[in-house]
Parts: sequence; structure tokens; C-alpha cells
Amino acid sequence: MAPVGENRSRKLIGLAGFMGCGKTTIGRLLAQQIGWRFVDLDTLIEQTAGLSIPAIFERLGEAAFREIEHEALSRTLGEAHEQARAMVVALGGGTIAQPANLSLLRSAGCTVIWLRCPIEVLLSRCATITNRPLFRDEASFRKLHEERLPFYEQADYQVDSSMEPRRVVEQILALDYFQRVVA
Repeated sequence: MAPVGENRSRKLIGLAGFMGCGKTTIGRLLAQQIGWRFVDLDTLIEQTAGLSIPAIFERLGEAAFREIEHEALSRTLGEAHEQARAMVVALGGGTIAQPANLSLLRSAGCTVIWLRCPIEVLLSRCATITNRPLFRDEASFRKLHEERLPFYEQADYQVDSSMEPRRVVEQILALDYFQRVVA
């Protein structure tokens, strides 16, 4: 694990949160505003596997998906380190719920920001989406959210992502993290 000082000075951010919290939208806006590279881990997984995430879950199962996810995260963090590139990574909804991934993020010096959003807002955002393999019904959605909360709470920072994406980006830019690394 990286020393705390090193962890806080690295230009590497992972956006974590439950499905529907806005990781991709906010990550893309944030990276664009600060001039960092943006990587969407789910998109990278789909490109690498040559399958959509629902197809990976259906054909190979969640365990195989988690292995592919871990490898994609490892490659992304390694690339950021090797190229000394400032990067914003939109993590998958369950990425940090896997202890090996959280360890990997910590050892890479990645600052994790939880895009916290009330469950009712998440439900309304995801209600019409059909490509989420772990969203079967409202009860399972709520249960999965509850199971993942302890992992999200381990993030270095949290911001409210229930508002318009540009306002969420403003909250992120106001974090003391940016006073140290972007200035």
C-alpha cells in the first residue's frame, strides 16, 4: 500500500458508486474540465472481452466478470503509473466491493470519490434501463445497494451526485484534494 502522503498527491481519481449515480457522465465532464484522461472501466471491459457486460454475466457468470474487471483495472492503473498520466477512472458499481480491487486502487495511490446518491433517485434513474445485469427488481436493487454501502463508505471523499452533473463536478473540484494536486 502506498504511503498516505503519496496516495494524496497522485493525479489519479476513481469515481465509485452504485449504478445510476453518474460515474461515466461526471467522470467525462471532470476529466474534460481539468484536462486529464478519462477511462470508463465498464467500456474498457466490453472492448477487451468483445462482449457487452450483460453478455459477460449471462455467458460467463459474475465470477468471470469480476476477474476480467480486476485485470482491466490493474492494466489501467499500471498504464497511469507507467505513463505518469493524470487520469479519472469511472469504476463499475461493484468494483470497490471486491477487496482485491480496493487494495489495488489503494496501492496505486488512487483517490476514490464516492458519488453518493439517494436510493430513490438511483431507482428512478435505473428503472427503464435494461442493460444492467444486477438490476432485476426493486427489492434486489435495494438489497445490493445496502450490501455495497460499507465499501462505498471507505472512499476518500464523497459528494452528492443527485444534482445536475456540472454541479457535481463543481463539488469535486472544491475538494481539498484538488488544492494539492491540480494547482
